[in-house]
Amino acid sequence: MGQQIQPLPIDVIHLIAAGEVIDSLAAVVRELVENAIDAGATRITVSIWADQWRVRVADNGAGMTLENLRQAAQPHSTSKIRDRADLWQIHSLGFRGEALHSLAQLSSLEILSRSASEPGWRVAYSSEGEANQIESVAIAPGTIVIVDRLFEIWEARREGLPSTSQQLKAIQQTIYQIALAHPRITWQVYQNDRVWFNLWGGHSAKDLLPQLLKDVRIEDLTELQSPGISVVLGLPDRAHRHRPDWVRVAVNGRFVKFSDLEQTILGAFRRTLPRDRHPICLVHLQLDPEHIDWNRHPAKAEVYLHHLDEWKERVKGTIAQALRIHPDTVPDSLYTAQASQLIKAAEAEAGYHVSREIQPEPAPFSPLKALTQVHNRYILAEHASGMWLIEQHIAHERVLFEEISDRWQLIPLDPAIVLNQLSSSQIEQLERIGIEVDPFGEQLWAVRSAPELLAQREDCADALIELSLGGDLQAAQVAVACRSAIRNGVPLSLEEMQSLIDRWQRTRNPRTCPHGRPIYLSLEESSLARFFRRSWVIGKSHGLE
Repeated sequence: MGQQIQPLPIDVIHLIAAGEVIDSLAAVVRELVENAIDAGATRITVSIWADQWRVRVADNGAGMTLENLRQAAQPHSTSKIRDRADLWQIHSLGFRGEALHSLAQLSSLEILSRSASEPGWRVAYSSEGEANQIESVAIAPGTIVIVDRLFEIWEARREGLPSTSQQLKAIQQTIYQIALAHPRITWQVYQNDRVWFNLWGGHSAKDLLPQLLKDVRIEDLTELQSPGISVVLGLPDRAHRHRPDWVRVAVNGRFVKFSDLEQTILGAFRRTLPRDRHPICLVHLQLDPEHIDWNRHPAKAEVYLHHLDEWKERVKGTIAQALRIHPDTVPDSLYTAQASQLIKAAEAEAGYHVSREIQPEPAPFSPLKALTQVHNRYILAEHASGMWLIEQHIAHERVLFEEISDRWQLIPLDPAIVLNQLSSSQIEQLERIGIEVDPFGEQLWAVRSAPELLAQREDCADALIELSLGGDLQAAQVAVACRSAIRNGVPLSLEEMQSLIDRWQRTRNPRTCPHGRPIYLSLEESSLARFFRRSWVIGKSHGLE
């Protein structure tokens, strides 16, 4: 049985952030659903009749006693907190005791509820939140809240709201966000008495995301948990977005606007995604309540977090760890005809014999063994779980980019390289990334330093012109890495292939090159077994009975 609903003391009411909670149909859904979750619900049914301004939310939570039902719509009445000290120990989604009272004022409010040990009751409320109709009712344990004729006496409010389609979209997004923060809950959502969508509960947000984003498969995602942090992200070689609309932060069960942490997340994916693409990344912080101040926004959409810089570093580190290659992020790959042809060519050239037994799960960072080169472009390597094809140029590009980023070193050029007809913006760009440039005559400039990797190259002058054409320091580092990496078409010895693979496996972001292109294709033994029908019964596979 839940705690007793009681009015808050006056001094606590004065401390609570002011502002109207109910300003739309989506806000009604949010407040009622959060109450259901606070009551321990594992199944929630939401029904919407937008044209009638009607919402119904049913749950299988703890339910309420008749005494609690009498108090539920009173102003500032809540079971979540008792005194001012509780404002700094918020463990629930709701705590202000405003929502049901606001709904009583703005609509026709009715609640049906039953706790496990008592009979069920139906209560209708006056506009002041008084229980003016009470009757017994036969229902399963849980609560049903019906909000009807919302804003009927506030016609100007209805006219000021977005269109019905926009409101429905806001409701859908509200439910999506709450579901991701509470992934074990099963949802049924109806619109005008017809099924709108269902969401099936899972162990984590990773199980929910493919239900929300139809072009994302569960194998496109990975998750990692560290103390106080849970991260679910789209692998950069498989899942990304045109907009940063799926970079989100939740704190203790609620997604919030948190631009500092969102920028930290975007920064953690820099140079892992294609141009103009953005990551899919959900970060959920589980913190001691004393580290959070929820009492800063009427809808609790913003939060103040103590020790923010420390949490930013921890989020960055957790994402970096999740982006590395380990068994959980190397799922079975679909076997393709193109991959089949590549393997046949490699087998014919190198005499490679595929193991006929399914291999056990590899250990983290399981080493790769170079076998051969395909078309002087791909390295075929044996892995404990199957075979991998690695594109040599972009694998080397990733290696060099991270080495350059960690040790960006400019060395003197002796003699200097003379460039002609540089614009003032090109000169400023070279100086911006630390390269020393001096006038050397009419339309001539002497470049007296260069990145170490470029200084010994015959095309150093061309590379310097490329660097002068724009971009920040990181863009310059990418350009240097790309120009310096092994070209496709260059033959490599087995020793050179192995050395490259070993260096690549040690990088921080081995899945993609700095331009966001995927570096490797994994050909898992389980997929090969299915392709070659090794799971069939031997007699039947030979046409025998």
